[in-house]
Amino acid sequence: MSVGTAFFPRERDLNRKLAWGEWSGYHAAAVYADAHDIEYNAVREAAAVFDVSPLYKYVVSGRNAARLLDRVMTRDVSKLQVDQVLYTPWCDEEGKVLDDGTVARLGASEFRVTAADACARWFALNDTGLDVQVQDVSDELAALALQGRLSREVLEAATGQGWTDLRYFRRRPTDIAGAPVDVTRTGYTGDRGYELWVPMEAALAVWDRVFEAGADYGIHPAGIRALDVARVEAGLLLIEAEYTSARHATAAEQQYSPFELALGRLVEFGKAADFNGRRALLAEQKAGGPPRRLVGLELEWAGIEAMFAKHDLPPAVSPIVHRDPVPVYREGRQVGRATSIGWGPTIKKMVAFGSLDRRLEAPGTEVSVEWTVEGERGSVAATVVPMPFLDLPRKRS
Repeated sequence: MSVGTAFFPRERDLNRKLAWGEWSGYHAAAVYADAHDIEYNAVREAAAVFDVSPLYKYVVSGRNAARLLDRVMTRDVSKLQVDQVLYTPWCDEEGKVLDDGTVARLGASEFRVTAADACARWFALNDTGLDVQVQDVSDELAALALQGRLSREVLEAATGQGWTDLRYFRRRPTDIAGAPVDVTRTGYTGDRGYELWVPMEAALAVWDRVFEAGADYGIHPAGIRALDVARVEAGLLLIEAEYTSARHATAAEQQYSPFELALGRLVEFGKAADFNGRRALLAEQKAGGPPRRLVGLELEWAGIEAMFAKHDLPPAVSPIVHRDPVPVYREGRQVGRATSIGWGPTIKKMVAFGSLDRRLEAPGTEVSVEWTVEGERGSVAATVVPMPFLDLPRKRS
């Protein structure tokens, strides 16, 4: 049975549609307003707040904290400076991705890891011989993602401090409503944004202060549907959509290496520490790389219109991201699958992630994506394009 996060008393009152989903055992608002485009527009034009408390959160500390994380992560954690954050995948011994998330260095021997899936047991299996403690703080630490063009102005109003000096993927502690809040310059929307890590007992006071401060900046609470649209435009992957965790995969084709997910740049073979999956990933690269690659796909709008016109219908595409995989074809043969198909309101295009045969990864390659109208299956022309689909300069500013 799902339960509410620490922010649920406020979310329950605001969710006029009673539209709830489930996220790691918690109630998660799908949408608050009549349509999620209102919430999406708040991200791109004003400020929006997402409750990301259901993320798994771990504090890794002790003399060998960095060594443990270097055993687990594909990136070089030893290079991470205090108050810096990095994004990384981590793999099993076969080089298949278990999860991806962020690592923030809180001190010389203390880190915070965020993950979509439970990872405490995996860390414990890898801490042999190390002086390290892994504390699961998932139920102790609430989290708000304050995102959008005016998110900095809202944060400055809420804290009474300037935030222009906090660089992308950095962190800084502060106080909001008299409570200690850890702020990271991170997010999942491809826009300017911050994530606020809040002690559970202070959650409602922080929520109230953020919304009070944001009243002059068009702040909105936002749900998962709006977040989904924003992250697709930004080319950001979603576990159990673009890939299946190796921990849950039941078939070989459900297992992905970082190089199959366009995350190869985050595999640092040259770091001093050996890491889970290193030998398997080196062997994969020596053999020429994996047989499939993740690419961006742009669907031809004229083809979508034609599919509807065949049934004397105007085009009526769903504003909700379609996460379930559909086949991708080339010359009548299936060459992969497409996931997270959706309309990008800012880019004004229908886009998707494509997991394709590696011979088709070059931008400009033409394929087709299965499309169904009135129960009739057909296909729509699509082109391989670079990702992210939307790369806003203010994301890093």
